[in-house]
Amino acid sequence: MTKKANIMLVHGAWADGSCWSKVILLLQAKGYTVNAAQIPLTSLENDIEVTRRLLSDHSEPTILVGHSYGGAVITGAATTTPQVKALVYITAFGLDEGESLESLANQGPPSPGSTSIQPDAHGFLWIDRETFHKSFAGDATADEAAVMAAVQKPLALAAFGGKEGIPAWKTIPSWYLVCTEDQMIPPPAQEFLAKRMNATIRSVSSSHCPFMSKPEAVADIIALAAETINN
Repeated sequence: MTKKANIMLVHGAWADGSCWSKVILLLQAKGYTVNAAQIPLTSLENDIEVTRRLLSDHSEPTILVGHSYGGAVITGAATTTPQVKALVYITAFGLDEGESLESLANQGPPSPGSTSIQPDAHGFLWIDRETFHKSFAGDATADEAAVMAAVQKPLALAAFGGKEGIPAWKTIPSWYLVCTEDQMIPPPAQEFLAKRMNATIRSVSSSHCPFMSKPEAVADIIALAAETINN
């Protein structure tokens, strides 16, 4: 794999592809070709299918990266896309077969940030704007968090309960960035998921949104995955 390898970034809930803007510029400066998916967040099945469709346009070796819920998406999308040579999880859900975000959430006490999640009358989950900064993006600037809260893309309840199929991390090398100040996915849960998939682990002192506050750390672990596969 060369530095011309494709990198596909998959956002999580309450965000969209633009959340990767700082990371995209850093990776492009390193010589990588970068694409960011825009997934609908309507169901795990739909989001996996959209990601697979985007990957079908790229025949070159690809590093597939997922943040938060996006981790569940890349876990399913990479099973039928042989060009994916590495998976990178950014404080993300690396689900096993039959698991869902809902089933994992029910295994322990609610995370501090999860109390900000509110359902609407149409089957979608939102993060309360008043507590968005503290719970979701604590170390982003106030302006960055305000914009993220205003443009947040809700997660369908169907996606929250969607069950994972055969996980790609069982056959594809994986990397995991643990965010030690995350209020949405507890750091011990991140470590459990990372160790279960036998991922190469790195950590950073960051909130749930390291692509905003620590983009260098995010770009570095993605580049590490690409370079390791190349060697």
